[in-house]
Amino acid sequence: MNRGDVMYIYPDNLKGKSTMFLWTLRDMLIVIIGAVLSAACTAVFDFIIPCVAVGVYAFLTIRIDNELNISDYIRFAFRFFVTEQQIFYWRL
Repeated sequence: MNRGDVMYIYPDNLKGKSTMFLWTLRDMLIVIIGAVLSAACTAVFDFIIPCVAVGVYAFLTIRIDNELNISDYIRFAFRFFVTEQQIFYWRL
């Protein structure tokens, strides 16, 4: 290996987003902090809504093939079926 041929053990030679399991590290940090705060809120106030919100956020930010997350797929489907006009041409 030459001096110019440096191999990094990191996604896309230091150009990709770092991930842990199925989330980016930023999303993983938000989920962990949210889980701790919502567990404390549930223990003190018997209020489970923050736990549900953290769970929904964790589900929506799961990355598939390290490119798109679940919320991107939902947004694309909404745009395809609701907001963009579909044009069909029928010919014989």
